[in-house]
Amino acid sequence: MVYYGSMTDDVNNRIKQVRAVLNISQRDFARQIYISQTLLGNIELGYRTVSARTIQLISTAFNVSKNWLLTGEGEMLSAPAVDMKLSSLIDNFNQLEDTLKDFLLDQSKSLLKIQKEKK
Repeated sequence: MVYYGSMTDDVNNRIKQVRAVLNISQRDFARQIYISQTLLGNIELGYRTVSARTIQLISTAFNVSKNWLLTGEGEMLSAPAVDMKLSSLIDNFNQLEDTLKDFLLDQSKSLLKIQKEKK
């Protein structure tokens, strides 16, 4: 297994930057890349080295450039950032029965109307 030990300080700081840009908690970030929150915390603090597998998982799950993670060169995101709240909402919506989907759509229209009236 390959570890990026000599570059750990830079890589762990870039992992923190990814989380900040995506506005995602350690718990949710760790869950998306199939590691524990404790391991992610230790990586970010520099207590653990970053494996090639972890770099690959971050790159795949969040469309982050592997080159940027390892070197800091180039663009951070390979594609537009994933809106995790929207993704979660879509996942939940897709699990609802059709009648509940219609109800939720009506409720969202009502919320938009209330928001417009407040402005």
